[in-house]
Amino acid sequence: MTLFIYAAIIILPFSMVLFTTFKTTPELYKNPLGLPESWSFVNYKELFMKESMTTYFFNSVTVTLVSVACILLFASLIAYSVIRMPKKLGYLFFGFFVIGMMVPTQVNMIPIYLLINKLGLLNTLPGVIVVTIASLIPIAVFILTGFMKTLPGELIEAAKIDGANEWQTYLRIVMPLSLPSIATVTIFAFVIVWNDLLHPLLLLKSDGVKTLPIALLSFQGQYLTNYPMIFAGVIIASIPMICAYVFLQRYFIAGMTAGSIK
Repeated sequence: MTLFIYAAIIILPFSMVLFTTFKTTPELYKNPLGLPESWSFVNYKELFMKESMTTYFFNSVTVTLVSVACILLFASLIAYSVIRMPKKLGYLFFGFFVIGMMVPTQVNMIPIYLLINKLGLLNTLPGVIVVTIASLIPIAVFILTGFMKTLPGELIEAAKIDGANEWQTYLRIVMPLSLPSIATVTIFAFVIVWNDLLHPLLLLKSDGVKTLPIALLSFQGQYLTNYPMIFAGVIIASIPMICAYVFLQRYFIAGMTAGSIK
């Protein structure tokens, strides 16, 4: 019964959003909770034909994929380095990233803007990518380090005895065993980067480099807001996140329950 209520709480708002995408704005205000009078795909067509949604979508995909890939690479290398360091040095090194988690991104908006402008990366996708990676690496290191510490040390020592160097141990032993936590970080980072509005809004000005969250803001006017168009954009923006979770859910669940059963 509890699961049924929880499912209803999720499905009902989603259904309302989905049905709204097939309505016109007058029809929405006339009957906001009802089914569409005629099932029209005009909102989806206008998104891609008139609103340059293809460009915005491609920009979001580029920023998300590059950022998540770099976060996984750097965070996994840092986490492996932490567990291989002497304990005191490892705790000290790990502490710097924990401190990084305590500082809200909003506090650094002005320094970030000035730094990116000085580097000549303002109004570019690489500038957003660099800032995104720096912002999410601390939480990724925190998750991956916590998981890698649970790996049996005997496996790493056995690899060393067999002649494996640090890179081989990292690639062939640690990374395959860390797939659950990597999947968790992947989904976590993917959702945050894909939905990120703060950094693109701060650093991107030209239409050619804007991402989906910024594009959806353009449908909101001073006197009238095109909600059917916004909801159509929300549905399109949700598809990659749903696909990512479907493909990685097995590892994601394993990562969330890792260590709960001995």
